[in-house]
Amino acid sequence: MVPDLHGFGPVLLEGTLMTVRLAVASCAVGIVLGLLGAAAKLSGSPVLRALGGAYSTVLRGIPELLVVLMIYFGASTVLMAAARPFGYAGYIELSPFVAGVTALGLTFGAYATEVFRGALQAIPPGQSEAARALGMGRVLAFRRVTLPQVWRLALPGLGNLFMVLLKDTALISVIGLEELMRMTAFAVGRTKEPFTFYLAAALIYLVLTALTTLALSAMERRAARGHGRR
Repeated sequence: MVPDLHGFGPVLLEGTLMTVRLAVASCAVGIVLGLLGAAAKLSGSPVLRALGGAYSTVLRGIPELLVVLMIYFGASTVLMAAARPFGYAGYIELSPFVAGVTALGLTFGAYATEVFRGALQAIPPGQSEAARALGMGRVLAFRRVTLPQVWRLALPGLGNLFMVLLKDTALISVIGLEELMRMTAFAVGRTKEPFTFYLAAALIYLVLTALTTLALSAMERRAARGHGRR
């Protein structure tokens, strides 16, 4: 039985597309931050190791909702303080989408840091040394030898993190982003049928999760080519 959405189907579809955009953008930001954080934690510099450890520890220890609120309301204050010496006295407001991507990306990156760190430590150091002996520079050796293996080893963990991220996008509704949960609440307010629309939202999240699972399985199979199990 298909729920009667009273014409609010396009509204939920619009919110779903925004949810997907938010999740993909946050994941991209988080992967970059995770790689940088892992590199910092494995660095020979005590300062970089301390910075990487502080990043992953602090962001994993703060609830995601609190990070969202701090970024959305705190970033405006920081940006205005930075712009004041240049003569700008107006109000700077961060858009809900940018704030959401920043907050979720930071949190995703903190968890991804540990995933990448474990993947990097699982690769024998002799492979990088062999690449350097063949004349590759440090960056080229990392891109051609280390990074493909890191991706293969980290992909299952990153996939689990993305599944959590996809559901955490619902938190961004509290700062006004018109993603799936906010659009669902709007439809509930107009129709007074909470069960119908929250059930529809749950089904949409399940469909997104199922599609993500299929995509991740395909990516894992592709990344594992040439690495057959013994």
